[in-house]
Amino acid sequence: MSRTALRVCPLCEATCGLTLTIEGARITGARGDAEDVFSKGFICPKGAALGALDADPDRLRTPLVRQNGRLREASWEQAFDAIAAGLRPVVERYGPDAVGVVLGNPNAHTVAGALYPPLLLGALRTRSLFTASTVDQMPKHVAAGLLYGDAHAIAVPDLDRTDHLLLIGANPLESNGSLCTAPDFPGRLKALRARGGRLTVVDPRRTRTARLADRHVAIRPGADALLLAAMARTLFAEDLVDLGALAPHVEGVAELRAALADFTPESVAPACDVEADVIRALARELAAAPTAAVYARIGSCTVPHGTLASWLVDVLNILTGNLDRPGGALFPLAATARAPRPAGPGHGFQLGRWHSRVRRLPEAKGELPLAALAEEIDTATEEGEPIRALIVVAANPVLSAPDGDRLDKALGSLDFMVSVDPYLNETSRHAQVVLPPPPPSQSPHHDFVFNAFAVRNQVRYNRPALPLEPGRMAESEILARLTLAATGMHGADPGAVDALAVEQTLAKAVRDPDSAAYGRDPGELA
Repeated sequence: MSRTALRVCPLCEATCGLTLTIEGARITGARGDAEDVFSKGFICPKGAALGALDADPDRLRTPLVRQNGRLREASWEQAFDAIAAGLRPVVERYGPDAVGVVLGNPNAHTVAGALYPPLLLGALRTRSLFTASTVDQMPKHVAAGLLYGDAHAIAVPDLDRTDHLLLIGANPLESNGSLCTAPDFPGRLKALRARGGRLTVVDPRRTRTARLADRHVAIRPGADALLLAAMARTLFAEDLVDLGALAPHVEGVAELRAALADFTPESVAPACDVEADVIRALARELAAAPTAAVYARIGSCTVPHGTLASWLVDVLNILTGNLDRPGGALFPLAATARAPRPAGPGHGFQLGRWHSRVRRLPEAKGELPLAALAEEIDTATEEGEPIRALIVVAANPVLSAPDGDRLDKALGSLDFMVSVDPYLNETSRHAQVVLPPPPPSQSPHHDFVFNAFAVRNQVRYNRPALPLEPGRMAESEILARLTLAATGMHGADPGAVDALAVEQTLAKAVRDPDSAAYGRDPGELA
């Protein structure tokens, strides 16, 4: 006998609603949920294959513990006993920074991944944190932090109302977008053009998105910041700057104009492989549009001047009066994320509060670059102890980080490693303990992270579509018990960690004057 269950897809940033067909304890079909308030029935091949992923025979079902050099199936009790025995001696002998933590992208796709790692980090007191953000998007966070005082204040293009979209280093017809949560991003681009809007794509390659565009500018790779600077300079030179309603909130316009003086279209054209007349046309079209938005993603971030390019994206949105207005680039108002921090006294955003041990690379947003992980393990210096133990949650940096071969060797030299991962992969194979979370169907879901970058403000929550299988452990309990085992409280009630997650989240919300929960009773909300 079959039944249906609703689920928000956890496989990419689009967060599409799915209708699952379930027979017994298996997902036998997945289709787009036509009544979903956000995706309205859209589905991609990944979402359609959710059942196959859920039932993947390669997915681990029980913990693995290394015994006599080999990973063998073990009970959950044995796994956490091994973690407590392996991690605590490292902390006690070498200090908390000798334990590194690596967080991968899937943490942003689960309730537990959003709520529990901060508790683990706070309890460990380690500064050796590495995440996927430093591989693909940290320049956006740094630029937002320096502009607005809040690293998460990332404006997203109002795709459904804009008249002009300048899209840089992104190919949403293939990837469906990033740091812009929008089900059916390709359909929204086609709708933009159908209503008479204009799409301009800046990309070295003629991608599928570039082929759809009204104009494709084939820039030289890595030259985005030069192009954007010359566009901003053109706005000043041709008296096209119009801050509009932003004027009372903007400082430094004169300084910006002076800083851009040398970046004429003619001076940057050879380095960009873009003609000066084209650069001027891009600036004029942006300024002339009734509403417009500049949106740039991973292709503009993973280059030497990615932070500068990310800043200039917002500079163009500001100079044309398109920041924080309908049809421009808007700050989402997610139910579970605060609005951007208001201007006012305070410490604001800070960089470089500490540095990596080997190359003295600065932290950003509390994180060190993932590219530095291997050297922080395999290189001795006088600046402190190398990383001797590692906790990896939903990450495979041997494949995703630079110089994976070196990292592969470095992981083999660790005193201890624990991996929270449903698969035995290139990274988790080095672990002394592997803790497998359950498949998506057996977990609740709410997009804490991606709703904060969504093109519509909405709230969706799913209970698990299927009950937890015997022998499985919920991801929240895995991370709660891991926190206890790693911090000298092994054997304590994991419910205390659950309560702490709720308590800290609500306490922060009720103290925030810009929160809808400001002044409320945390106990009542709990």
